[in-house]
Amino acid sequence: MVILRDFTKKDFQQLIDWIPSKEFAMQWGGTSFTYPLTKKQLKEYIKGANETGSDRFIFAVIDQQTGQTVGHISIMQIQYDNGSGRVGRVLVGDKHARGQGYGQAMMKEIVKFGFEELGLHRISLGVFDFNEQAVRAYEKVGFVREGLFRDVRKMDETYWSLIEMSILEDEWYKLKGETKSEPRIS
Repeated sequence: MVILRDFTKKDFQQLIDWIPSKEFAMQWGGTSFTYPLTKKQLKEYIKGANETGSDRFIFAVIDQQTGQTVGHISIMQIQYDNGSGRVGRVLVGDKHARGQGYGQAMMKEIVKFGFEELGLHRISLGVFDFNEQAVRAYEKVGFVREGLFRDVRKMDETYWSLIEMSILEDEWYKLKGETKSEPRIS
C-alpha cells in the first residue's frame, strides 16, 4: 500500500502546507517546531538524517498505486547500543487519504524498517490520549500501551496527556509469523 522514501528539501512545502494550525503543529511536532513551520526548521530537522549510523531516519510516505505523497513519518532517538528507537512525526497529511488505512500501513513500514533494517529490539512512541484513531492504528500494528503521562503538554488553557506505547522485535516477528533475520543497516 505504501513505501517510505527519504524526506528531502523537495518535500518541505508540502509538509508545511499540511500543518494548518498551532494546535496541529504541537500535536505533530511537539516542542521541536514552532508554528508556522518553516523551511529553515525542516532543514535543521533533516540534517544528518537517513545516513548509515544516524540517530534518525525521516521519510515521506508514498502511495504505491498512485505515486503520490500521502504522509510523513520518522524513527528517531535511535540508540544502537540499546537497540531502541522512537517513532515520531506521524502524519497522514493528504486529507483525502485519512481513514483509508494509510496510518496503519505506514506504521507497519516504519516498524519493519526499525526491526529488519536497523536491527532494533524495541520501538516506542507517544500519542496524545485524545487521538483515539491513532491509538487504535498503533495497537493493530502490535504496539502495547505502557502507561499514561498525565498533563504533559499545555495547549492554550488545556493540558494534554500522553499514552506511551512500544513494540518489541519478538512481538513483531510473532505477528508476522516469522523469525528474526540479520539487520541490513547498523
